[in-house]
Amino acid sequence: MNFEEAKKLLADYGQEHLLAYYNELSVEEQADLLGQISMIDFSVLKLAEDKNHGVKKGKIEPLPGTYTLDMVAKEKDELEEIGLEAIRQCKVAAVLLAGGQGTRLGSDKPKGMYNIGLTKGVYIFEMIVRNLMQVVEKSGAWVPLLVMTSVKNHEDTTGFFKEHNYFGYNAEYVRFFIQDMAPSTDYNGKIYMEGKAKISMSPNGNGGWFSSLMRSGLLNEIKRMGVEWLNVFAVDNVLQKMADPVFVGGTIRSGYPSGAKVVGKAAPDEKVGVMCKEDGMPSIVEYYELTEEMMYQKNPDGTPAYHYGVILNYLFAIESLEKIANAKMPLHIVEKKIPYMDTDGNMVKPESPNGYKFETLILDMIHMMDNCFSFEVDRRKEFAPIKNPTGVDSVESARELLMENGIQL
Repeated sequence: MNFEEAKKLLADYGQEHLLAYYNELSVEEQADLLGQISMIDFSVLKLAEDKNHGVKKGKIEPLPGTYTLDMVAKEKDELEEIGLEAIRQCKVAAVLLAGGQGTRLGSDKPKGMYNIGLTKGVYIFEMIVRNLMQVVEKSGAWVPLLVMTSVKNHEDTTGFFKEHNYFGYNAEYVRFFIQDMAPSTDYNGKIYMEGKAKISMSPNGNGGWFSSLMRSGLLNEIKRMGVEWLNVFAVDNVLQKMADPVFVGGTIRSGYPSGAKVVGKAAPDEKVGVMCKEDGMPSIVEYYELTEEMMYQKNPDGTPAYHYGVILNYLFAIESLEKIANAKMPLHIVEKKIPYMDTDGNMVKPESPNGYKFETLILDMIHMMDNCFSFEVDRRKEFAPIKNPTGVDSVESARELLMENGIQL
């Protein structure tokens, strides 16, 4: 994109101020700014115009038919063999969502670089790779590992993997791609600047992983390898199993285009999204969207109606993902405190929310699928999220679960 193209594009959206200092910039800074403008999805700005913003949910009902732990135990060997065969044929790839920083853990580095060891270095990225290696050893085949980074942590992440020799994984099967970004705006939809050559941008939410994968060119590469299924998971769960042959086999056998690993909730008000039906289709309702009545609602047999929480470990058929690739995903708008450069060129750090950030969420992709295979796993063996330094879902609680599962820290 050249200057004239950028100028016309910005004029169409009333964002000409992004080029206000263009003539003061170096050639390198000018090129960088034009590159940032070319990456903006301006369609999100329409959402800022809607003062009653927010994604509206349809009719929410319990989702029957979860494949429970008891059911898994009875058919584990059969399902595992189906999954292993798919893995041996390179039909399954793992997609690690790792675009975040460890800010809440007191680190300015990528979250996956955080050391959870007690007597030695044990990193979150290392645990992810260790878990995937178990599948490699069982199947005798390497699983392509696609790591989604962000603009802010890409160099740190790729450098860390190289420094640690990919934690023993075959580097030929590891690829990195950068998550698309969305602009931050004031309440009137004007995009903020963080400097004369820097637009205020943030990752476009975990729902942007597939569009980012397509933009990177990696989708075509893995399809040529024979990959048909993508297992998407978040970086912060150090016990999770990815490319899990039993889960893969169950989803394939079900004939459904997607699958979701779920756990029985520890309490009715646990802060996890819950599998449900929305307007008759599989969906996920966030914990803050559950009314108290829904939290304690019972099925006719007396079991909790909204009991199975998602752990952000999903399996998608590429064919189905491509069908929805051009569909507009719901945009979630969040009020935030956004540092910005004022009209005098001074940086301002607001003490209260002053604008919007825009995100897409992977849970909305489930609702865009024809069906979803809800697959229960043992939370004490597969659910150790790290979101806080101490307390619930913390470094402390994850360490306890890791040691309970025989992991030396």
